[in-house]
Amino acid sequence: MAEIVSLRQARKQKARADKERLAEQNRALHGRSKAEKTRDTEAAKKTQNFLEGHRRERPAGDCEA
Repeated sequence: MAEIVSLRQARKQKARADKERLAEQNRALHGRSKAEKTRDTEAAKKTQNFLEGHRRERPAGDCEA
């Protein structure tokens, strides 16, 4: 005998599977979460500020007259 299937539920299940497949492709394509990007940006700024504060000479364009 054939199994009885609700078409409404089958459509919803197919839509969920399609969304999950698209999300997986986007994760592979774009890679990082917003939290990871923010963390890396903050770390880069902190490192840059540390290096700027410890320079012996200022670059030629930063002369204050």
